[in-house]
Amino acid sequence: MDLAAQIERLAQILARNEALYRVIVQASGLGLKNYYIGAGCIAQTVWNDLSGLPLAHGISDIDFVYYDDSDLSSGAEAETVRRIAARIGPCGIKLDIKNEARVHLWYKEHFGYEIKPYESIEHAINTWPTTATAVGVRLEDSALKVYAPFGLDDLFGMIVRANKAQITEEIYLRKVQKWSAKWPELTIIPW
Repeated sequence: MDLAAQIERLAQILARNEALYRVIVQASGLGLKNYYIGAGCIAQTVWNDLSGLPLAHGISDIDFVYYDDSDLSSGAEAETVRRIAARIGPCGIKLDIKNEARVHLWYKEHFGYEIKPYESIEHAINTWPTTATAVGVRLEDSALKVYAPFGLDDLFGMIVRANKAQITEEIYLRKVQKWSAKWPELTIIPW
Protein backbone atom coordinates (compact mmCIF):
# COMPACT_ATOMS: atom_id res chain seq x y z
CA MET A 1 0.00 0.00 0.00
CA ASP A 2 1.47 3.39 -0.92
CA LEU A 3 1.81 6.23 1.59
CA ALA A 4 -1.27 8.14 0.39
CA ALA A 5 -3.43 5.02 0.78
CA GLN A 6 -1.91 4.37 4.22
CA ILE A 7 -2.73 7.92 5.34
CA GLU A 8 -6.30 7.55 4.09
CA ARG A 9 -6.66 4.24 5.93
CA LEU A 10 -5.12 5.76 9.06
CA ALA A 11 -7.62 8.64 8.93
CA GLN A 12 -10.52 6.17 8.64
CA ILE A 13 -9.30 4.07 11.58
CA LEU A 14 -8.63 7.07 13.84
CA ALA A 15 -12.05 8.55 13.10
CA ARG A 16 -13.64 5.40 14.58
CA ASN A 17 -11.77 5.73 17.91
CA GLU A 18 -14.25 8.16 19.43
CA ALA A 19 -12.18 9.34 22.40
CA LEU A 20 -9.00 9.82 20.40
CA TYR A 21 -10.70 11.44 17.44
CA ARG A 22 -12.52 13.86 19.72
CA VAL A 23 -9.12 15.02 21.00
CA ILE A 24 -7.80 15.35 17.43
CA VAL A 25 -10.80 17.47 16.43
CA GLN A 26 -10.82 19.61 19.58
CA ALA A 27 -7.06 20.23 19.27
CA SER A 28 -7.52 21.72 15.81
CA GLY A 29 -9.47 24.61 17.37
CA LEU A 30 -6.77 25.59 19.87
CA GLY A 31 -4.85 27.86 17.54
CA LEU A 32 -1.59 25.97 18.08
CA LYS A 33 0.71 25.56 15.08
CA ASN A 34 3.46 23.29 16.41
CA TYR A 35 1.65 20.30 17.88
CA TYR A 36 0.72 16.68 17.18
CA ILE A 37 -1.33 13.94 18.77
CA GLY A 38 0.86 10.90 18.56
CA ALA A 39 2.94 7.97 19.67
CA GLY A 40 1.31 4.95 21.29
CA CYS A 41 -2.31 6.07 21.03
CA ILE A 42 -2.02 6.22 17.24
CA ALA A 43 -0.13 2.93 16.82
CA GLN A 44 -2.30 1.10 19.33
CA THR A 45 -5.51 2.24 17.66
CA VAL A 46 -4.23 0.80 14.38
CA TRP A 47 -3.04 -2.42 16.06
CA ASN A 48 -6.46 -2.79 17.68
CA ASP A 49 -8.19 -2.35 14.34
CA LEU A 50 -5.90 -4.90 12.67
CA SER A 51 -6.37 -7.33 15.57
CA GLY A 52 -10.16 -7.00 15.73
CA LEU A 53 -10.05 -5.49 19.21
CA PRO A 54 -12.00 -2.51 20.56
CA LEU A 55 -10.16 0.56 19.30
CA ALA A 56 -9.36 1.88 22.79
CA HIS A 57 -7.99 -1.48 24.03
CA GLY A 58 -4.68 -1.12 25.88
CA ILE A 59 -4.36 2.64 25.36
CA SER A 60 -3.21 4.18 28.63
CA ASP A 61 -2.94 7.78 27.45
CA ILE A 62 -3.17 10.19 24.55
CA ASP A 63 0.11 11.96 23.90
CA PHE A 64 -0.47 15.61 23.00
CA VAL A 65 2.87 17.21 22.23
CA TYR A 66 3.57 20.80 21.29
CA TYR A 67 6.64 22.93 20.82
CA ASP A 68 7.02 26.38 22.36
CA ASP A 69 10.55 27.55 23.13
CA SER A 70 9.51 31.12 24.00
CA ASP A 71 9.18 30.28 27.72
CA LEU A 72 10.70 27.04 29.06
CA SER A 73 9.41 27.46 32.60
CA SER A 74 7.32 24.76 34.18
CA GLY A 75 4.72 27.43 34.94
CA ALA A 76 4.29 28.29 31.26
CA GLU A 77 3.91 24.61 30.41
CA ALA A 78 1.41 24.13 33.24
CA GLU A 79 -0.68 27.03 31.94
CA THR A 80 -0.68 25.61 28.39
CA VAL A 81 -1.57 22.16 29.72
CA ARG A 82 -4.46 23.67 31.68
CA ARG A 83 -5.71 25.57 28.61
CA ILE A 84 -5.50 22.51 26.35
CA ALA A 85 -7.16 20.22 28.90
CA ALA A 86 -9.96 22.74 29.48
CA ARG A 87 -10.61 23.07 25.75
CA ILE A 88 -10.63 19.32 25.15
CA GLY A 89 -12.48 18.36 28.33
CA PRO A 90 -12.86 14.81 29.63
CA CYS A 91 -12.39 12.23 26.90
CA GLY A 92 -12.23 8.92 28.78
CA ILE A 93 -8.49 8.45 28.23
CA LYS A 94 -5.80 10.33 30.16
CA LEU A 95 -4.24 13.23 28.26
CA ASP A 96 -0.43 13.45 28.50
CA ILE A 97 0.39 16.98 27.35
CA LYS A 98 4.04 17.99 27.03
CA ASN A 99 6.06 20.87 25.64
CA GLU A 100 8.80 19.09 23.69
CA ALA A 101 10.93 22.26 23.85
CA ARG A 102 11.54 21.62 27.55
CA VAL A 103 11.90 17.80 27.65
CA HIS A 104 15.69 18.07 27.97
CA LEU A 105 15.20 19.85 31.32
CA TRP A 106 13.68 16.78 33.02
CA TYR A 107 14.74 13.86 30.82
CA LYS A 108 17.85 12.88 32.84
CA GLU A 109 15.91 12.74 36.10
CA HIS A 110 13.27 10.51 34.50
CA PHE A 111 15.39 8.29 32.22
CA GLY A 112 18.89 8.53 33.70
CA TYR A 113 20.74 10.31 30.91
CA GLU A 114 20.82 13.73 29.32
CA ILE A 115 19.56 14.68 25.88
CA LYS A 116 20.11 17.80 23.82
CA PRO A 117 17.20 20.23 23.41
CA TYR A 118 14.88 19.47 20.52
CA GLU A 119 14.92 22.02 17.73
CA SER A 120 11.30 21.46 16.65
CA ILE A 121 8.30 19.25 17.27
CA GLU A 122 9.35 17.08 14.32
CA HIS A 123 12.86 16.73 15.76
CA ALA A 124 11.28 15.35 18.94
CA ILE A 125 9.13 12.84 17.03
CA ASN A 126 12.24 11.72 15.13
CA THR A 127 13.57 10.36 18.45
CA TRP A 128 10.48 8.52 19.67
CA PRO A 129 11.27 4.96 20.76
CA THR A 130 10.00 2.85 17.86
CA THR A 131 9.46 3.29 14.16
CA ALA A 132 5.79 2.30 14.45
CA THR A 133 5.06 4.81 17.21
CA ALA A 134 7.04 7.72 15.75
CA VAL A 135 3.84 9.11 14.28
CA GLY A 136 2.08 12.40 14.93
CA VAL A 137 -1.23 13.57 13.50
CA ARG A 138 -3.31 16.73 13.51
CA LEU A 139 -6.11 18.22 11.47
CA GLU A 140 -5.29 20.99 9.03
CA ASP A 141 -8.12 22.37 6.93
CA SER A 142 -10.23 19.36 7.95
CA ALA A 143 -7.65 16.92 6.54
CA LEU A 144 -5.40 14.65 8.56
CA LYS A 145 -1.78 15.83 8.48
CA VAL A 146 0.61 13.00 9.35
CA TYR A 147 4.24 13.27 10.37
CA ALA A 148 5.89 9.85 10.28
CA PRO A 149 9.68 10.05 9.79
CA PHE A 150 9.95 6.28 9.29
CA GLY A 151 6.84 5.95 7.16
CA LEU A 152 3.81 3.84 8.06
CA ASP A 153 4.86 0.35 6.88
CA ASP A 154 5.91 -0.83 10.35
CA LEU A 155 2.74 0.61 11.86
CA PHE A 156 0.44 -1.24 9.45
CA GLY A 157 2.69 -4.30 9.46
CA MET A 158 2.42 -4.49 13.28
CA ILE A 159 6.22 -4.46 13.46
CA VAL A 160 7.95 -3.10 16.55
CA ARG A 161 11.45 -1.93 15.67
CA ALA A 162 13.67 0.19 17.91
CA ASN A 163 14.45 3.74 16.89
CA LYS A 164 17.91 3.90 18.45
CA ALA A 165 18.25 7.67 18.08
CA GLN A 166 17.73 8.16 21.80
CA ILE A 167 16.31 5.23 23.75
CA THR A 168 18.22 2.51 25.54
CA GLU A 169 17.83 -1.23 25.08
CA GLU A 170 16.27 -1.43 28.54
CA ILE A 171 13.53 1.09 27.64
CA TYR A 172 12.86 -0.74 24.38
CA LEU A 173 12.61 -4.14 26.07
CA ARG A 174 10.14 -2.79 28.67
CA LYS A 175 7.92 -1.45 25.88
CA VAL A 176 8.17 -4.70 23.93
CA GLN A 177 7.20 -6.76 26.97
CA LYS A 178 4.21 -4.54 27.78
CA TRP A 179 2.97 -4.35 24.19
CA SER A 180 3.46 -8.07 23.43
CA ALA A 181 1.13 -8.93 26.30
CA LYS A 182 -1.61 -6.71 24.85
CA TRP A 183 -1.01 -7.37 21.13
CA PRO A 184 0.48 -10.88 20.70
CA GLU A 185 0.27 -10.52 16.91
CA LEU A 186 3.11 -7.95 16.93
CA THR A 187 6.34 -8.85 15.21
CA ILE A 188 9.17 -7.79 17.50
CA ILE A 189 12.50 -6.93 15.92
CA PRO A 190 15.26 -7.66 18.48
CA TRP A 191 17.37 -4.77 19.70
